[in-house]
Amino acid sequence: MTDLDPNAPPQSVDRRALLKLAGAGAAAYGAASIVTTSNAKALNMSNDWDKVFPRSQKVNHEKVSFKNRYGITLVADLYLPTNAAGKLAAIVVSGPFGAVKEQSSGLYAQTMAQRGFATLAFDPSFTGESGGEPRNVASPDINTEDFSAAVDYIGLRPEVDRERIGVIGVCGWGGMALSAVAVDKRVKAVVASTMYDMTRVMSKGYNDSVTLEQRTQTLEQLSRQRWADAEAGTPAYQPPYNVLKGGEAQFLVEYHDYYMTPSGYHKRAVNSGNAWTQTTPLPFMNMPILTYIAEISPRPVLFIHGEKAHSRYFSETAFAAAAEPKELVIIPGANHTDLYDKVDVIPFEKLTSFFERHLAA
Repeated sequence: MTDLDPNAPPQSVDRRALLKLAGAGAAAYGAASIVTTSNAKALNMSNDWDKVFPRSQKVNHEKVSFKNRYGITLVADLYLPTNAAGKLAAIVVSGPFGAVKEQSSGLYAQTMAQRGFATLAFDPSFTGESGGEPRNVASPDINTEDFSAAVDYIGLRPEVDRERIGVIGVCGWGGMALSAVAVDKRVKAVVASTMYDMTRVMSKGYNDSVTLEQRTQTLEQLSRQRWADAEAGTPAYQPPYNVLKGGEAQFLVEYHDYYMTPSGYHKRAVNSGNAWTQTTPLPFMNMPILTYIAEISPRPVLFIHGEKAHSRYFSETAFAAAAEPKELVIIPGANHTDLYDKVDVIPFEKLTSFFERHLAA
C-alpha cells in the first residue's frame, strides 16, 4: 500500500497501516485538543460564515439541525436559491471522509443551490458541529443512516417536493451515499464524486494489497486497543493526518495541499491535522457497504472521477457492479482532490443536467 512496508513489525503497522487504512487521511487529536459534547447533542453552532469558499449572493443560507435514527443531532447548512418559487427538487450532500460541511460538500451544495435546487450539506455523526461521543469516530452503519436522516429533514421542508430528492456523496461519503440510496427508496438519483469505498480500503488496503497476515495483525492490534481504551475510559487517537514529514506518496501530498493550506483547512475537520480514534477502522473491516449497489436500480447513478486519481479504481469497480441506468464520467487530467474544490474541474453542468432530468417534476 504505497509506502507501507508489508514486513513492518506490529508497532509500526499501528501508526502507518491505520493511517493508510483510513484512506482519506485521518489524524490524532492530543488530549488537550479533543472536543467533547454531552451525549448526542450538537456542538454550539457557529453563526459565522466560516466556510473555505466564498458566500454566494444568489443563495440564502441557514444553519439547521435534526436527529438521525440513533438520536444523534446532526448540524447542516441549508442552501436555497434566492429566487425560488414553488416546490423545489432537493439534493443532500456530504463528504469527504474526515471533512466538514464548511469544505467540499458545502461548495457542492451552494453551487447546486445557485442552479435552482434546495440543498443540504451536513456534518456526519461524531464530527464537525454534529453530536455524538466520542468525537471523531466513524461508522459504516451510522454514517449511512446520516444520509437518510438528512433526507428525512429536507423532505419535511415546506420549500421542497419530497418526491424529488437526490444525493451527492464526495470521496469516502460517496460510498456511504451509494449504501444509503440502495436501501432508501425515497431518493430518486445519486452521484458519487471522486469516490472511496471506505470498507474496501480499510479491510483490503489500496488496490486490495493487504495480505491476510497483515489484516490479522491489524485486527489483533485494534482488538487489544479496545482494552487500553476501556482501561483509560477514553479512546486513543491516531497520529495527525496530513502533516507531511517528507517522502510521502503523491496522493498524501495532494491531501495535505487541500486540508492543511488556506484552500481547504478548517479547524473542525478531522483531516486538517486532527484525528479519528485508533479503533475507528474496526467496523469497516468486515462490513462491505456496496454489496447491494445493484439495488439502486432503476434509479440512476452517476460516478465522477479524475483520470489521474489514485482512487479511480473505486469508481470503476463500483460502476461495474451497479445496474443500469448508470454513467461513469472521467475528468481528463484531474487527480483525486481536484474534485473537492476546483470549480473549473468539477463538472457542475453535468451534475445540473443529471439532476434536472432525474428530479424533474
